Amino acid sequence: MYGYEITQEVKQRSNGALHITEGALYPLLHRLEADGALEVETAREGNRIRKYYKLTEAGKKASAKAMDELKSFLETMHTIIKPQFT
Repeated sequence: MYGYEITQEVKQRSNGALHITEGALYPLLHRLEADGALEVETAREGNRIRKYYKLTEAGKKASAKAMDELKSFLETMHTIIKPQFT
């Protein structure tokens, strides 16, 4: 996906709850590319040049690890705030 497409996909998947601005997204994409987590392809579309971003194998592994960490964090938070009835 290219940058604007990513912002729209996040908005759609979150039913409008999350809105990522391009000003916040592009620095992150550049950092992930520098870290080797993304590969970038450019393509000319009309008179525009678009950058398409795709996770590398390292990016997929880092994403899976981050999701596991998030899941663990959310489970911990649920345990903390969930009322305990015995």
